[in-house]
Order: sequence, then C-alpha cells, then structure tokens
Amino acid sequence: MKKLMMGAAALALLGGAASAEEVTLQLKWVTQAQFAGYYVAAEKGYYKDEGLDVTILPGGPDIAPEQVIAGGGADVIVDWMPAALAAREKGLALVNIAQPFKHSGMMLTCLKESGITSPEDFKGKTLGVWFFGNEYPFLSWMAHLGIPTTGGADGVEVLKQGFNVDPLLQKQAACISTMTYNEYWQVIDAGISADDLITFKYEDEGVATLEDGLYVLEDKLADPAFKETMVKFVRASMKGWKDAEADPDAAAMIVLENDETGAQTETHQKRMMSEVAKLTAGSNGALDPADYERTVATLLGGGSDPVITKAPEGAYTLDITDEALK
Repeated sequence: MKKLMMGAAALALLGGAASAEEVTLQLKWVTQAQFAGYYVAAEKGYYKDEGLDVTILPGGPDIAPEQVIAGGGADVIVDWMPAALAAREKGLALVNIAQPFKHSGMMLTCLKESGITSPEDFKGKTLGVWFFGNEYPFLSWMAHLGIPTTGGADGVEVLKQGFNVDPLLQKQAACISTMTYNEYWQVIDAGISADDLITFKYEDEGVATLEDGLYVLEDKLADPAFKETMVKFVRASMKGWKDAEADPDAAAMIVLENDETGAQTETHQKRMMSEVAKLTAGSNGALDPADYERTVATLLGGGSDPVITKAPEGAYTLDITDEALK
C-alpha cells in the first residue's frame, strides 16, 4: 500500500529539508475517483513540491465533514455547498476557498414502469432521498415544484435512502437518489437496463447546487500563515485534478492503490473517473460567483421551510484561488 505522503521526519532526512507543513483533508465519502485529484496530487509529489505533508482522511456513512472540522479533526474538508451553507447558518462558519467541481452529478433515477415521465409525475410516489446534509438539494427542488414531501396523492413519500440502490432494485421506491458517476452505474450493474430507466438531473431541472468544494473555518483564514498554506494546497490539488481529467484511467489506478478497504474495482473506478472528469471540466478551481448565487437562490427558494433563511455573508473567498492560480 502506497503512502499518501512522506512525513516531515522523512523529508528532513532527504537533504535536510525543513519540516513540511501538515494539512489534513477530510473527504465527503470513501476513497474513490470522486476525489481522484487529491490522490493524484499526493502520488505525483505536487503537495511535497509545495512543502506540504498532506493526510487524506476517507469519509463514510457515519462521518460528517462539518463535524470533523468543527472538532479540529481536519484543516479543510470536501463538502457540498447546501450542507456547508446550512451549517454556516447554524453557527459553523465554513468558507468555500476553492471549487474544483463546476457541474452537479446529482440526479433521481426512476423505473419507467412506475409511470414517471416528468417531475410532475412524482406526486403520489415514493422517492429515495439521501440525508446527512445530502437532502437539501432535493427538498429545494420539491419546494420549487410545489410538491409537499409529507406524502399523500399530491405529495411525495420520502424514503430515507441508505447509501445504496436497494430501494429501486427491491421496488420500494419509484425513484432513488444517484450520482452520474456512481449509483446510477450500480443500478445498471445490478441488471436493470438503461432502457428501463428514466433520469432527472438536477442540473437539467435548473435546481443544481454546487458539489465537492473545499471549505475551511472562517477564523483560521485570519492567520496569514494558514492562508498561505491553503494557497499551496489548492495549487497542488488543482494540478492533480487537471492531471486526472487528462488521464482518467491512470487517475483511477492511483485511487485504487490508496483504497485500503479493497472494496473498489478497476472497472467501476475507471468509469467513475471518466464521469467525474465531466464535472470538473471547465473549472480551474476558482468559485464562479454566478454559480454561488444560483446555489443560494435555489436554497432560499424552499417555500415555507427553506434550507437557508437568508443570503449568507462571507461564505466564500476568492483570495486563495486568486493567489494559487497566478
């Protein structure tokens, strides 16, 4: 198993270099191609070149990145903007410092036999929804459609979906939450033909929100040394992401080498990386304020129970990417 980075002591032995700056990154989910850019940056020495010793912590179903960083377990986290902004409104001052993902990969995947042909047909159906902060985009979408999430003939029944596709396979739900690069293909691999499915991408429905941004705590940005460390981290990470886009198969293999669980397969990771590359395409790492405003508008438009109740202030900074991308 390859190490992600050499420790500071090892660096010191190699040429008497000064101790590296330690950075801990908490991922939103398990080791997979969704996070390939960070593993590629580590593997190719981009973090080391910046004088950084980066530890990459995988996530999982019981790990909330917001809680990890709040407890001091990480310097920077990968998070979706709806969850980050909701946490900020509740008092955890998260700030977006970079946005490697330009596009959303979230969608609902439905069985055609359910009779669903458009979002209007969701009424009266059971829909699988991820929680732990992942429900916010869905709730905003339903609010925009004017469809209650409390059940009934004119509403939808929300099934709290685990991080699997079982509710669709077992026909417990007409639709389930999927990502273009992951769960959709799990449905296909389970033997359901694409011809028997219909998908609704959040981006196509005009309710896409930003995913997989990099977030830090606001008070830490007051420290010039921390800001400079984040500049180095973002610069090296974006080199990794662009390499991953350019050679998805090689990036997938690097991810596999760092999967200590052995749960991932080469076929799935290569396919995932090719889909992820479509989502990072067009981003140099800097947050587009227009994308931010679109996300905020979507979250505010949540009817009587919006994800956030007021437009955030100070929820992102371009200072880090402005310096990193010079």
